[in-house]
Amino acid sequence: MHAQDTDALHLALVEALGADCVSLDAAVAEAHAGDWSDAPRMRPRMTLLPRTPEDVARALRVLAKHRQAVVVQGGLTGLTGGATPQAGEVALSLARVNAIESFDRIGGTLTVQAGVPLEQLQTFVKAEGWFFPLDLGARGTCQIGGNAATNAGGNRVIRFGTMRELILGLEVALPDGTMLSMMNRVTKNTTGVDLKQLFIGSEGMLGVITRIVLKLEPKPSTANTALCAVASFDDAARLLKYLRARLASLSSFELMWQDFMSAAMDIAHLKAPFGDAYPAYALVETLGESDDDDRRALEQSLERMLEEGIVQDVIIAQTIDHAKQLWAYRETVGELLSKLKPHAAFDIGIPMDRMERLVEDARASLSERFPQQTHLFFGHLGDGNLHLLSGPYADATDLLQVEELIYAAVSKAEGCISAEHGIGVIKGPFLHYSRSEPEIELMKKLKALLDPTGILNAGRVMK
Repeated sequence: MHAQDTDALHLALVEALGADCVSLDAAVAEAHAGDWSDAPRMRPRMTLLPRTPEDVARALRVLAKHRQAVVVQGGLTGLTGGATPQAGEVALSLARVNAIESFDRIGGTLTVQAGVPLEQLQTFVKAEGWFFPLDLGARGTCQIGGNAATNAGGNRVIRFGTMRELILGLEVALPDGTMLSMMNRVTKNTTGVDLKQLFIGSEGMLGVITRIVLKLEPKPSTANTALCAVASFDDAARLLKYLRARLASLSSFELMWQDFMSAAMDIAHLKAPFGDAYPAYALVETLGESDDDDRRALEQSLERMLEEGIVQDVIIAQTIDHAKQLWAYRETVGELLSKLKPHAAFDIGIPMDRMERLVEDARASLSERFPQQTHLFFGHLGDGNLHLLSGPYADATDLLQVEELIYAAVSKAEGCISAEHGIGVIKGPFLHYSRSEPEIELMKKLKALLDPTGILNAGRVMK
């Protein structure tokens, strides 16, 4: 774009937002040049830092008039390149759109702006006697708007569902600057098409989420954590079924295969939890109201599983610090991601009855074709979300082969290529493994309807 066009766009944005909300500074651009993914970093043409939802709408109105492509950015913790700018794009950061606006302490709903960090939100409602159950390793950095845009899942989906189940209402700035208010605050609302569902999980390609009404839960007063050693995936699945039937307070069931556990201990200098190594480990958490009753129920359930040989060994956390030590194995993921770059990081959804076979076949195929790389398996077993981390790969051709191999296997298992991280730009070429041609065509029609100039998050999810 010519300099005069840049000047005209810059002047129009400054007029609409104010000079302090429009930056041409190289250091600011560098800070907004990429997310946590391996997508090539690219400095945006300019960086927009609106302060209010209305500012976001005004910015989009100007950008649409100038037909200027824009990438929406939250906490930049995404792993699929969705927030990484592409050539010539303007970056629209929601970091300053971060007010907690209203709190219904009786009904348990919270209205927030999109830029509120997840951990800040969790801390705020906890102090008020409420609980927001979404939890991610990136909680300190990720923003609630990005969580909604990717339909984040996290560790407690087994009990509370994904972000989609935690949202009552939304406000969205459409690509032409129209503000679409869907700020519903009630659980039951049957008044036509639930339009907010179009934007949850759509990764910002249809509109920019600016405000959210969240559904809260009463704050649990107790938490219990246990680490279980199991001899097989089948035993882990049996343990999960047994606990789901007997523990209404079951909130997490994380499965880590031995390869992942060994890598976690190595990178974080953690001690082996048991005297022997086992094929897999299940990290179990309950959240409830009665410490004695919940703990007794967990202990009795795990004792029964030990007696039946479903569980080989178990550690039940005795203190909060002890529970953190058990969770530390699972939360080494960020460090492992850094160590294995350039890597293939898979976030796939697999039907439970096909997961064991997929893991066995994938491990065998990857070990045979890429014996020098590390291949780690872990995931949220309760919701069928399997993670696979494979790397490092210096050769981009090898990386592509790994992706094709895994996504073809996922398609054969009738799973999905992204359970919670989204498609972004990195997974776009593989979307056909999870979505049919008619589905993709309908998504393209929706995109064209809501964003006829094609300025918003172009090239994300689908071309």
